[in-house]
Amino acid sequence: MAAKKKKVVKAQKQDSTDLEKHVNAPGRADNVKKVRQKINELGVDYIYYQFISVTGRIVGKGIPAAHWERAAERGFQLVYGSTANLFVDRHGDYIGYGPESSELVGIPDPETFVQLPWDKRIGRVFCTLFRNREEQENPGGHLSSDCRGNLRLIHNEFQAKHGLDMRCGTEPEMMWLKRGADGKPDGGVTKPNCYHIDQFEELRPTFMKVIEYSQAMGLDIIQGDHEDAPGQLELNTQFDDVLRNADRLTTYRQICAQVAREDGLIACFMSKPFMGVSASGCHHNMSLWKGGKDRVNKLGHKTIPGMDGSFTYREGGTNTFMPDPKVDERAPGKIGLQSIGGVIKHLGALTSIGSSTVNSYRRLWDTGFWAPIFADWGYQNRTCALRVSAPGRFEYRSVDSMVNPYLMGAGLLRAFDDGIDNDLDPGKPEERNIYAAIDAGKKVKRLPMSLGDALKELDKDEVVKSAMPGEMYRVFEHYKRDEWERFNHTVTDWDLETYLDCLP
Repeated sequence: MAAKKKKVVKAQKQDSTDLEKHVNAPGRADNVKKVRQKINELGVDYIYYQFISVTGRIVGKGIPAAHWERAAERGFQLVYGSTANLFVDRHGDYIGYGPESSELVGIPDPETFVQLPWDKRIGRVFCTLFRNREEQENPGGHLSSDCRGNLRLIHNEFQAKHGLDMRCGTEPEMMWLKRGADGKPDGGVTKPNCYHIDQFEELRPTFMKVIEYSQAMGLDIIQGDHEDAPGQLELNTQFDDVLRNADRLTTYRQICAQVAREDGLIACFMSKPFMGVSASGCHHNMSLWKGGKDRVNKLGHKTIPGMDGSFTYREGGTNTFMPDPKVDERAPGKIGLQSIGGVIKHLGALTSIGSSTVNSYRRLWDTGFWAPIFADWGYQNRTCALRVSAPGRFEYRSVDSMVNPYLMGAGLLRAFDDGIDNDLDPGKPEERNIYAAIDAGKKVKRLPMSLGDALKELDKDEVVKSAMPGEMYRVFEHYKRDEWERFNHTVTDWDLETYLDCLP
């Protein structure tokens, strides 16, 4: 009898883990069956089970579609260190987790299943990560170094607390580069002429293929243009729930990489590969909403090549960032101003996420190209780190093309939360060019101007650090601190050109 009791207690304990709650969530079993129907209907033979590392890299495993049901229930295992790209620091130590660590469990989210348009034998599904079932501490708990799962939890917490959901639209600038005989970049495909239709036309075969693949995977491309760097394009998708928007930005990068392979080009998301021209940003346009409904946008498909979740967008509701005409016809509403106040307060630490690489700060130093380096806000003022880009939304500008959108979304939610809780005042909007305002005597705080300085700001900011709970901050900080140290100990061509012939 005692042994039977122990078994019942153990079963109850297993059912109460985060992993089991996720697997047994209401409606998930039906979605698992619907994925099987889609697999059979579309002729999918193989599935990429993918998640996102701390740097925003897409990692995971491939599993034959015949094993879908088992994988959906039991998941797959992969080393914990995969969340840090299984990377060693400059001293030879594994970042985040050593070889003695256990293995994570990746559980697919069936609503994200979609067929790959460039090889219709293959499907893709995003996954949520958990600690191993056999761990001594917190078995089956949420893996805190899972940035995608972390964003979902933080957004759910924010929604429960404030009754608001965050919607986001990103502007992913990137460059299409020619590939030289040695495989390395050989300049941009086009000239650096901003908004030039002729240069846009020159890239038409490439961007039309990107749009075709995007629409096949649920991305509603709403506009695009040629930007002011060689081969630099920006294609925007319809704004949506912050998690789905991050998934779509990740998918967009995958699509660009595939088109580059097909066209013999390089899809460059490095922020600043060239001096003297603009870098690639990834402005985040944000708003907080009450209510609204999810709607499936088939994007012209008679039959969607995947699950509805990949083609779903949040619409309607009340945008709390809209101006109150009784107070000010231009200024965002109270919640919007509080949210801007929160972001302004935490800009230093947020810069470590939005400008997350050594190369990111080349963009901030090149101030002649509207680099957003000052902690201020305004209306349509591109010299500030934040601007009200249209009634009902504001644009966070100090973020570039290398951003991990899951970490960025979580950090911004924490900043919003602080602004709302503490009624933070962002101050008056700056209408002047920020450089003219400074010349006139205005005191404005600059953003961190190197990755090292940004990491110091992050270390001091408990609010933004709370967006990286558990092991996440340790993994992120180790990875980025090592990147900064590697840069500082590296002898570059600039060093040689500047100092080789010096006789002090």
